[in-house]
Order: sequence, then C-alpha cells, then structure tokens
Amino acid sequence: MATLDDKILGEKLHYYCSSDSEEEDETENCDQGKDERDKELEEKRSAISEPTFIPEPELKEWEGSSVNTGPKGVLKDWQRFKQLEVEKREEQERERLDLIKKLSMTCRSHLQEEEAKKKEDDVDRELQELLDDSVLKEYMQKRMEEMMQQVQIWPKHGKLIRLKSGQEFLDAIDKEKLGVTVIIHIYTQESQGCEAMNGCLHCLAQEYPQVKFCALEASSAGMSKHFEESGVPALLVYKSGNLIGNFVRLTDEFGEDFFAVDVESFLVEHGMLPDQSLIPQISKSKHGGRGQDNNESDSDFDVE
Repeated sequence: MATLDDKILGEKLHYYCSSDSEEEDETENCDQGKDERDKELEEKRSAISEPTFIPEPELKEWEGSSVNTGPKGVLKDWQRFKQLEVEKREEQERERLDLIKKLSMTCRSHLQEEEAKKKEDDVDRELQELLDDSVLKEYMQKRMEEMMQQVQIWPKHGKLIRLKSGQEFLDAIDKEKLGVTVIIHIYTQESQGCEAMNGCLHCLAQEYPQVKFCALEASSAGMSKHFEESGVPALLVYKSGNLIGNFVRLTDEFGEDFFAVDVESFLVEHGMLPDQSLIPQISKSKHGGRGQDNNESDSDFDVE
C-alpha cells in the first residue's frame, strides 16, 4: 500500500505487489485504473499524432495573372510577361515598317528632285508659249473657223416664216435639220403685243439666220378661246423635235410695247439664243454679224 510519501514523491503504484487479499484487490483496482489511464493516454497520443484533414483549394482556370507566389506561379507569370513583350516588339516592328514605306513613297532623292524641277520648268515654258498673244489668237481663230464652217452647213432662213395651219406647224418642227433651233410665235390679230412681237422676231431673224423664226395664228393652231384671250403672245422653242422652251402671255414680261433688244435679251438669258457678245472679234471680222459696221436699219417694225 502506498504511503503518503510515495504519493507525494510520485511513486508508481503499479510497481507495488502485496500478498494480502486486500492488497490483491487493490492491485486489481490499480491495474484497472492503470489500463484506463493508459487508454486515455493512447487516445490523447493518437489524437495528437494523427494529422488533421485539410481540404485542397478548388483549382480555377488561369486568367492571365497569378496569386501563387510559388515556383509554378512565378514561372507562369514570367512566361506571360515574355509573351506580352514579344507581341509588343512585333507591333513596334510593324509600325516601323509602315513608317518606312510611307517615307519611302514621299521622299525623293536629290536626283529625282532635279528631274522633277526640270519637268516643271518645261511645262511652265510650254504654257507660257501657249499663253503668248499671237499663238493664242491664232489658235482661237482656227477653232472659230472650224465652228463657223459647221454652222455654215445649217440652212439659213433670215426672215419670219408665216405658218397657215397645224400641219405646217408640225412640218416646221419635224422636218427641220437636227440641231436647228425653231422659235414659233402663237399670236392673234387683235392683240397689240402680238403685233410688236412679230416685228421683233423679224429683226431677230435677220441677226440670227441659223435660227428658224415662225409665226402661227392661234385659231389656225387649234388653240382654245381662253388661250387666245389670255395666253398670247406666246413663244414655243423647239430643238431636234423637242420642246425646250414655253413662254406664254409675254406682255406680262414686256408690256404692250417693246423692242427687239428686249426679246433678244430675254431669249439669251433663258438659253434659247446664243450670246453674240461671246463671239470673238476674229470670228466677226471674217464672217460678219452684229459686230460689223453697217448702215442697215435697226427698226423693230421693218417688216415685209
């Protein structure tokens, strides 16, 4: 049996054996207690020595950056850095080549500059020769002569043609040569403005012999009574069979009394007659026209 000193000194009781029965019972109890303590100690040791299970983190697909500071993470970051560096270098190289091509197309050598300057000087000299008064005048004269020769082919009228029926009206348009301008005056005997218009057209027919001037009474053309009262004087302009001008009730434009120059300006302004002021003097001197001095009468009513 353990004494107080043994307990204080920590003497192990399972080393003690007794021959008495009581001591045997106590020994059995001690052995039983020892087994329980040993079992508890074993459980504690196993709990301490057995590793705790820690679940592994879920692996995700790499998104271009890494938070792993281990060797693998550093290696991936380095590979990505080198890839970006290569791509940047290739882009810079492409930009450099584009710049070289651009500069090579715009930049010229000294020899090329000299050749280009020489060509420009030759062009300037040729242009100066063309702009010389004598050369330019000679060219204009030849060109105008060619144009006037073409105009001479057209028939010359030189007078106001009186039409008597609708059929003559159609023939005057359809049977005329292509390119000839036909101006037809629709009039009535009672209108003072129509009488003035006929006199003006007679004068213009002499000044523009290549233009065909005609006059047709409204009743012969089959016009309505309303048109005879409110639509005359009217000018219908045809070219190559097509109506290119239609001017009605021209007294609103000129009044009841007007002159040939007023009608001429009106037709020139609307593009129905060529502008005589634009014909060079070199043409007028060879082929005559309004630019020549003559003693002919300019009366608006110089009719046959």
